[in-house]
Amino acid sequence: MAIRPLSGVRVVDVTTSIAGPYCAEILAALGADVVKVERPDTGDDGRAWGPPFWNGESAMFLAVNAGKRSLAVSLSDERGREIVLRLAKGADVFVQSLRPGLAARLGLGAEELRARNERLVYCSIGAYGRTGPLAQEPGYDALMQAAGGLISITGEPGRPGVRVGSSLIDMGTGMWSALGVVAALLEREHTGRGAAVDTSLYETALGYVGYHLVGYLADGTVPTGEGTVFPMVAPYQVFPTRDGQLMVAGGNDRLFALLCDAIGLPQLVDDVRFRTNPDRVRNRAELVELVAARLRERDTADWQERLSRAGVPVAPVADVADVVNAEQTRALGFLQQVEHPAIPDLRLPALPLSFDAERATHVSAPPAVGEHTAEILRELGYANADIAALGADGVIRMAG
Repeated sequence: MAIRPLSGVRVVDVTTSIAGPYCAEILAALGADVVKVERPDTGDDGRAWGPPFWNGESAMFLAVNAGKRSLAVSLSDERGREIVLRLAKGADVFVQSLRPGLAARLGLGAEELRARNERLVYCSIGAYGRTGPLAQEPGYDALMQAAGGLISITGEPGRPGVRVGSSLIDMGTGMWSALGVVAALLEREHTGRGAAVDTSLYETALGYVGYHLVGYLADGTVPTGEGTVFPMVAPYQVFPTRDGQLMVAGGNDRLFALLCDAIGLPQLVDDVRFRTNPDRVRNRAELVELVAARLRERDTADWQERLSRAGVPVAPVADVADVVNAEQTRALGFLQQVEHPAIPDLRLPALPLSFDAERATHVSAPPAVGEHTAEILRELGYANADIAALGADGVIRMAG
C-alpha cells in the first residue's frame, strides 16, 4: 500500500497557473484532501493554456492538477467568500497565489484566516517576495527567468539569452511551497499552532543561480550563455558524434583519465595544459577540439556503450518523445495511468518520489470545473435548496 503521510490533512488551494497548482498536487499525492477553488466562469487560467490539448483538456493543466476536488465559486461575491471562509476554518492548509494584496482585501489574508483557525498553515506564493520595492508586482515564470538572471546565462555564446524550455521557476516554487507546508505541519505537531509560509518565483530563480551569485561576489565574474558547457568543469558538455550528440562528464581528474583512455587519447592526461581541472577550464577550447574530433568518428550509441563501460558518465541528447519511450522511464513507472472520463488513455507524470520502493502516485484525475462543488458544500452544511440558489445566482458552478 502506498504511503500517504498527509492522509487526513485538508488543503484549500486558491491558486492558478502552475506554481501553486503543482504545490497542491504534490500535497494531494502525499495523501491530502485538496479542494481546488476556481472561478465559476473559466476555472483555473491554466485550463485555457495551449495547445497542446488532449481531448479538449490543456496538457499543462492536466500535468499539475491531479488528485484534487474542484469547487467553483466566485470570490467577488460575499456569499462565495463565506464558503471559502468556512472551508478555511476547518482546514489544515491554505495555499494562495492571488495578486499581491488581493487575498487580504477579500478577507482571506493570513492574519484573518489564522485568527479564525490558529492551527492553519497559510502559504502565500508570490512573484517577487513579501517585502521590497517589487513586492506588489505580479509575475510569471518567464519574467522571473529574466529578472533572476537565468536567461542571461542560458543560450549559445555571443547570442542573446533564451528562456529555459520548461516552467522551471514555477515548478521549483511549487516544490519549495510544498516543502514549507510540510515543515510547518511538522512544527505544528510540537506547538499546536500553524504558521505563515512565504515563497516566491523570484527567490526560487535566485536559488537556481546560487553558485553564480557566489562566483560574482568572489571575483566579479558575470556569467553568460555557454551552450551546454558547464563553466566550472572541463570537459563537461555536449559533443557531436557521427550521428547525433552525447553529453560527456569528465568532472574530475579520475574521470578525465578514464575518458582519455576510452577514446584513445591517453597522452592528454599528462599534457601540462590539462593536468588539473583548473588547467582544463583555462584551456577548454584546445581540449574540446581534441575530444570532439575523436567523438565525431563513431555513432552516439557506440560511444555511449564504450564510455559507460569505462566508467565515464554519459547521456545521449534526448527529445521529449525519446524520454516518453525510454526503457528507464518505463522501468521507473514515472508516467502514471489515471482514469479520466474524457481521456481513456491519460498518463501523467507522477511525483519523482518513492517510499519503500513504492512511487507516490495520484489518487484521481484532474477535476472538471466545479465537479465537486455540491459535494463540498454539503460537507460544509449547506442544504440542497441553498446550493441550488447559489447556482442560480452564478455564485457557484456545478459540473454536469
